[in-house]
Amino acid sequence: MLKWGVERRLEFIEFRLFWEGGVNRSDLIDTFGVSVPQASKDLTHYQERAPRNAVYDKSARRYVAGPEFRPVFLDPDPDAYLMRLRTLAEGLVEAGVNWLSAPPEMDIALTPRRKVDAGVLRAVLAAIREDQSLDVRYQSMSRDRPDPTWRRITPHAFGYDGLRWHARAWCHETERFKDFLLPRILEIGATSAPGADGVQDRLWHETFDIILVPHPELSMGQQAVVAKDYDMDDGRSVLTVRYAMLFYVMRRLGLLEDAKGRDPRIQHIVAANAPELAAALARAQHEFDGAGGEGGI
Repeated sequence: MLKWGVERRLEFIEFRLFWEGGVNRSDLIDTFGVSVPQASKDLTHYQERAPRNAVYDKSARRYVAGPEFRPVFLDPDPDAYLMRLRTLAEGLVEAGVNWLSAPPEMDIALTPRRKVDAGVLRAVLAAIREDQSLDVRYQSMSRDRPDPTWRRITPHAFGYDGLRWHARAWCHETERFKDFLLPRILEIGATSAPGADGVQDRLWHETFDIILVPHPELSMGQQAVVAKDYDMDDGRSVLTVRYAMLFYVMRRLGLLEDAKGRDPRIQHIVAANAPELAAALARAQHEFDGAGGEGGI
């Protein structure tokens, strides 16, 4: 059985061969800080485990992917590769750190980065880990709370709506589970005994299945490519969503309004179970005390 470090380096070799066409000793040395002999040993080890995958190119002075390449250590997931590109484009990592040595030219549709205070995040994490409540000075966007106020919350989870992170927590004042956006927590106060346990948060633990299908006004060819794009099976896909996240997911997918009534060239998908979805959202909003909770819309 291979040691974790060795297996990791063999996976890296295969990653470079599969996605970038080649690899050499310096790639291993620069990425993992191993010695020259160790890098040579890793490449030899890889060739022993996958003899047809790497062919030495004397002119390029590196190993290139062979014509009969078959992954042994790597799951060649396109989403995983594209996520590496995304983190690089967003400036979250440097080239090489995420195994990309020669990424293609790229850009992404940037959104303003929401600043989260490290002290706030650390305090919320500690409250979850130690099962405590936490006093927070919070700026709500509701009309009846124009100024920051101190609130006591018992957080139990985190949610991300595609733009913002929030803490899912029991609000001791309103006695409901709500979302508290991390950037809107301005100060941290004392900890105390917890409120309701997160297991009681029904909207967090219960789910609803959104059945997605191509917009019916698209042509047959367009519907087929939308089905392929969304990896649909027999023209539909099922997205299982927590009730607590339903509003956010629907907003991102363009399903909050009448999706079928929108231009199909813009709104490519609709919900096949739209009436049931509307009822699920109504239930979530009723128990949640307003769409978006403390996070606002």
